[in-house]
Amino acid sequence: MHRIRQAITPALLAAVLMSAVPVRAQDARPELNAPYILTEKKVRLIGEGDNVVRSGPGNTFALVAVYSKGVEFLVIAKKDDWYNIRLSDVHTGWVHASLCKEFDDMSDLEFRPNPRLFSRVGSFSATAYTGGYAFDRKSNSFVLGGRIGYYVLEFMEVEGTVGWTHVVRPAEIVESLFDLVLEEEDFHMLYYAMNVTYKILPGRQMVPFITGGAGSSIMQGETETSFNFGAGLDFFVRKSTAVRFEFRDYQFDSGSASSRRENTNFEFTVGTTLLF
Repeated sequence: MHRIRQAITPALLAAVLMSAVPVRAQDARPELNAPYILTEKKVRLIGEGDNVVRSGPGNTFALVAVYSKGVEFLVIAKKDDWYNIRLSDVHTGWVHASLCKEFDDMSDLEFRPNPRLFSRVGSFSATAYTGGYAFDRKSNSFVLGGRIGYYVLEFMEVEGTVGWTHVVRPAEIVESLFDLVLEEEDFHMLYYAMNVTYKILPGRQMVPFITGGAGSSIMQGETETSFNFGAGLDFFVRKSTAVRFEFRDYQFDSGSASSRRENTNFEFTVGTTLLF
């Protein structure tokens, strides 16, 4: 007994106690980001004529059944070149690898595309819009227009815009340097621009964006170079149809050489966009 007590050293006792400590649940948990592995296998009989199924993994085992080419079975286990297959709810058998072909059973898998993310790269867009146009120091007016775009990248669209508005300023007294002058304005304005639009959340149902570009404004027989920038939101009611809300700031100079002034005009629009 004394010799046995001497043999149980502190190190040996610590090792025994450590081996007896149960594994904590958190240590046994699978890796959260581990890839999903499809473990269910099937075999399809490929042998010409009769394919023999036996009671064990070898030619010496008794014959269980004979099946024709093309029949499929669920794989239970595998030993060397033999597959243990399920013949029914209560019967199993073994078939040689030369008589069958193994494959993954994906019949129960269902393709569910992410409704919040799909690609629009390579799509053309056509937008018709209407809204209000606030001309600097003149009037607020109705605006009509359209846009044609192309998705170069998932997050970038190049588009061209053509718009029209009717600017009206009622007669009013304007003080000049030497006198008071009665002024009024009534003219049509056509404008066009090329823009690059950056999609902040591409591929979603609601896609906010920012945009910027350059073009021209044509009014009273003059063509003025303009620059614009703005932001908006595409709300896709269907995969290829969206409602578009947008705000833009158009900046350009106008007037004769002696009285040119800078204009900062605002445009608020809502439209319908179709992808094709």
